[in-house]
Amino acid sequence: MKKIFFILFTAIITTSCSDDLEKLNENVKDPANVPGEVLFTSAQKSLVDQMMSTNVNDNVFRLLSQYWTETVYTDESNYDLVTRTIPEQHWQYLYKDVLKDLDQSAKNITDTPLGLTENPLDKQNKLAIIEVLNVYTYAILVETFGDVPYSQALNLAYKTPKYDDGLTIYKDLIVRLNKAITNLNTAGQSFGGNDRIYSGDISKWIKFANTLKLRLGITISDIPSEAALAQATVSSAAPFVFSSNLDNADFKYLTATPNTNPLYVDLVASGRSDFVPANTLVDVMNDLNDPRRSKYFDSNVDDPTTPEVEYIGGTNGGSNSFPNFTHISPTLQVPDFPGTLLDYAQTEFLLAEAAERNLYGTPATAAAHYNAAITASILDWGGTETEAATYLLTPNVAYSTAPGTWKQKIGTQSWIAYYNNSFEGWSVYRRLDYPVLIAPADAVSAIPLRYTYPIIEQSLNKSSYTAASQAIGGDNVDTKLFWDKF
Repeated sequence: MKKIFFILFTAIITTSCSDDLEKLNENVKDPANVPGEVLFTSAQKSLVDQMMSTNVNDNVFRLLSQYWTETVYTDESNYDLVTRTIPEQHWQYLYKDVLKDLDQSAKNITDTPLGLTENPLDKQNKLAIIEVLNVYTYAILVETFGDVPYSQALNLAYKTPKYDDGLTIYKDLIVRLNKAITNLNTAGQSFGGNDRIYSGDISKWIKFANTLKLRLGITISDIPSEAALAQATVSSAAPFVFSSNLDNADFKYLTATPNTNPLYVDLVASGRSDFVPANTLVDVMNDLNDPRRSKYFDSNVDDPTTPEVEYIGGTNGGSNSFPNFTHISPTLQVPDFPGTLLDYAQTEFLLAEAAERNLYGTPATAAAHYNAAITASILDWGGTETEAATYLLTPNVAYSTAPGTWKQKIGTQSWIAYYNNSFEGWSVYRRLDYPVLIAPADAVSAIPLRYTYPIIEQSLNKSSYTAASQAIGGDNVDTKLFWDKF
């Protein structure tokens, strides 16, 4: 049935002017019989859905990053990751619904004979784009768990696949990404309307792949043994990354169920009131008079004791009465609000970090990238150039006067900007140790630095699970991963 859903989804988004209902009679239960392009759409949507979702059964990155907190049920805000088997859901979505569909998509596209008028580069481009999303997805798995199945993953010959070393995987992902970039050729086309991010635009995918490469290089930049690889990866990617908000990797949702943004599903269609913005973020943005507050939050309440404050965040990890605190902005709750994997603001923050690390540019150029990042974020959320310029003059924002080291400046501002890309917010906290986040009083653990492995792996793949747990230093939420050195 799942494949039928995705056939419907693709039919809706690619043939909106057609009512060719006879296609619904096709046998689509066997993935081998599904066009590779349709499977690509399925995988792409599953990936963005999982990264954007705020359903606490599937994804709690907004809670770990302290962007939001819960109202009635507060277990996840207090870092209970196992009652709802959250790690298992994340694992299953990425392996089964993303990587498996991408794998089958590549096989089906490879096996489909070229038409008489088809450019051979079209197939090459499709396979390269699939590979780029494979790299992105495996990177998310490694950055979430550490060592994971890789060399034996997706191969039915291995019923109990081994877990590969996280750094070894990461280095191989860079090799694979370099090859995919080489294979992307603007002389050909690709997925067209089946690509819900760039509509098959190869030039955009080249920028996305290089931005992802920049991100991978920065991620390993604190590992002493990989200094040369980090340098080479960052410096070779940086000239070809996103250059404006027009390059943002925004997945285009629709206004009709079931093809809406999962935020709409969780916040509106569910009829529930489970979340409010956390005071951790709201207080920081209030102190900075951040112009994005009106886009992030709904100023539905005022504090009579401090009338100048329009936004009041819920106590992180506490039991918060929904009517008494600021709500999530209606901007995020419209059904077709886009889901973003990478954007220009993140690119500029990464370039600022690269400059400070002397990987590309010098510390003297970091401020310009930092300013560009903040400006891009404000504009992307509907703000103005004037608002951005005024904000950048705020003493606690301006690069020359904001408190702390470059890690604190970049860490704090990128965390604010990643509000709707909460995995990246969690990652910047882990990599740079800023902003300073404090676990709730009733938390079951410190702020998680990784997900624990799925409980089901302990029973169905015990030997591999045990070896991986020992290799990373223990299957605990506070175990630092190989790239989190400080």
